[in-house]
Amino acid sequence: MKDIVSKYQIYLQLEKSLSPNSVDAYMADLDKLRRFMEDEKRSFKEITYEDLQQFVAQLYDIGIHPRSQARIISGIRSFYRFLLLDGYIAGDPTELLESPKIGRKLPVVLSVNEVNGILDTIDLSLPEGQRNRAMLETLYSCGLRVSELITLRYPDVYFEEGFIKVEGKGSKQRLVPISETALHEIKNYLYDRNQMKAKKGHEDILYLSRRGTALSRIMVFHVIKLQTEKAGIHKNVSPHTFRHSFATHLLEGGANLRAIQQMLGHEKIVSTEIYTHVDREFLRKEILEHHPRSRK
Repeated sequence: MKDIVSKYQIYLQLEKSLSPNSVDAYMADLDKLRRFMEDEKRSFKEITYEDLQQFVAQLYDIGIHPRSQARIISGIRSFYRFLLLDGYIAGDPTELLESPKIGRKLPVVLSVNEVNGILDTIDLSLPEGQRNRAMLETLYSCGLRVSELITLRYPDVYFEEGFIKVEGKGSKQRLVPISETALHEIKNYLYDRNQMKAKKGHEDILYLSRRGTALSRIMVFHVIKLQTEKAGIHKNVSPHTFRHSFATHLLEGGANLRAIQQMLGHEKIVSTEIYTHVDREFLRKEILEHHPRSRK
């Protein structure tokens, strides 16, 4: 298989006359398919149209930008045309594969620099400064929904193990790896958190308001809007933007699609398929290797 991939790279460089950056992009997209096929225990020659549909469904399910989905599909089509031309396969499984429709309103994704810019605008001298820093680091490092963030409990942060326990949709719980950066910010916040008097029923909530109650969704939106404006970023940024950015940055870093899907709390790729279990240590390894907050 390595020989085929090497020949394909030469084909892109010489016969298609693509730029080095374009060749790198094509090879990176092909690597995403390779990782998927390793999970499915299939080779390039064995892959079917149905398999490719499942692969594309995974891209959609983890929130990958439609334009990025279209680019990945285009790269896969190019590879299978090469296999067909060189006689490695008898039929092209991508022939009927459709690209996603790209509407005018596209999901917002932040770059790593933009995430850093938002976090750097937080004034740590303010009473709520360290809380907001820890909160946004958690949102970005774990890809949480806003509802999962505001209900996160202090006992569900496992500092030694590097995981948090999250209660998602339908009260279903999952363990999500958390970066050392986020854990460091949470530890710093705990100095302030431990001085606060929590209201009854909110004693275990990690991120508290000044009144000692769990933060509201609106409050999290407000904090993000304020810091985004201070950072000079002219995008419509919401808590879900951090979740999309989490998934996109992991995928761009080469993380496994199934691992990302599990970390986001998506049970199914398509409605009829039961999601395959992924080992917790494998999930943590994917975060440590591919999330920007974990890279040295």
